[in-house]
Amino acid sequence: MSSSVIAGLPGPAVRPVGTGSPTANGKPLPVALSRPGVGPAVYATLIELGADPDGLLAELGFNPGLFDGGKLVPYAALGRLITLGAERTNCPHLGLLVGQRATLASLGPISVLMRHSDSVGDALRALVAHSGAQNWGAVFGLGIDSGVAVLSHAPYGPEAECTGIQSERALATLTNVLRALCGADGALQEVLLPRSKLRDTHLYDQFFQAPVRFDQEVAALVFSAEVLKQPIAGADPIVRQRAEERLRRLEAEQSSNLTEELRRYLRIQMTRQLCTAEHVARTRRVNRRTLSRHLRAEGTTFRRLANEALFQVAKQLLADTCMSLTEISATLNFSEPAAFTHAFRRWSGTTPSAWRLESRAA
Repeated sequence: MSSSVIAGLPGPAVRPVGTGSPTANGKPLPVALSRPGVGPAVYATLIELGADPDGLLAELGFNPGLFDGGKLVPYAALGRLITLGAERTNCPHLGLLVGQRATLASLGPISVLMRHSDSVGDALRALVAHSGAQNWGAVFGLGIDSGVAVLSHAPYGPEAECTGIQSERALATLTNVLRALCGADGALQEVLLPRSKLRDTHLYDQFFQAPVRFDQEVAALVFSAEVLKQPIAGADPIVRQRAEERLRRLEAEQSSNLTEELRRYLRIQMTRQLCTAEHVARTRRVNRRTLSRHLRAEGTTFRRLANEALFQVAKQLLADTCMSLTEISATLNFSEPAAFTHAFRRWSGTTPSAWRLESRAA
C-alpha cells in the first residue's frame, strides 16, 4: 500500500473456516439504494454523454422506468448500469461524473442531522451511524490514526457488484459533502480507490485536488484529523434534535435483523483487526454464546458471514484492481497465497486466477 494510513488499519483477524457457501442462509438479502437521486444522476449523465439510458436498461433486462417516481434502485442494478454506460460511452470515469452531481442535501433526511451537528466529526459519525440502517447498499467508516482521519466506503451484501466504479462515485459524493461541511479547510491529503488506474487521470486530480492512489484495498478519503474538530457554522441544536428523532422513527419502521447488521459491520471492518466473534459480541454487550444463538435462530453463523465478507472483498479486488494474488492474500490476512487459493476455490468452485480471467472476459 502506498498510504501510511492503511498501515494503521491492518488486516482482519477472521480466518476462512467452514465448508459451506459464504452466502448466509442460502438467500441473499435484498439490498436497495435508498437515495433516489442517484439513479436520475446516472440517467442525466448518460444523456449528456450521448447514450440512451432506457436502451441500456432494457439491454440489462430492467424496466426503463426503473428510476421513475423516486423508486428504490437495487445497488447491483445501478452498478451494472454505470459499468455498461462507461463501456458504451467510452467514459471509464463515469462514476466520478455521477458522484460530482451530489450535494449534502442529496443524502436525504440524514443531511439535516449532519448540517446541524456541532462539528464536522459529529456530522461524519452521524453518517457512519445511520447509513447502514438506511439500506443504501453500502456502509461508511471513520477511523483516526496518527493525526489522520480516514473516511471509507464499502458495499455489502452478496449481490454487490461493480464495486470499483461504485466506490468512485461514492467518494466523489463524500468529497462534496466534506467540502459543504468545512469548505477549503477540508482539503484532502489522499484519495484511495479500489480500481485499476486509468490512462488519463487528470479529471480525478482536478476534482479531488489531492493525490489519487489506484489499486487500493479500500475506498477512502484521507485528511487531517483536525478537520473533525471544526465547528459547523449555523448549526441549530433544535433542528438537530428533530432530525435525530425523525431518523429514529424511519429506522424503527424498517425491518432489520442481526444477520443484516453483521453483514454491514463485517464489510466495513474487513481491513481491520475487529472481525472476531468475540469483538463483535463485546460491542453488542452480549457473550459469544448469546451471539451464536441469535445467529442460529436466523439460519446462519458468524463464520459463514465472515466468509461471505472475505469472499466479497476478494472478488472485488480480483475484478476491479491489478493487485497480485499475493497482495490480496495479505490484505485478507491469509497465512500464504496457497491458503487464499484453497479458500477461494471452496467458495467459488474455481481458483482466484481463473475467476479473474472469466470476470474480465465477461
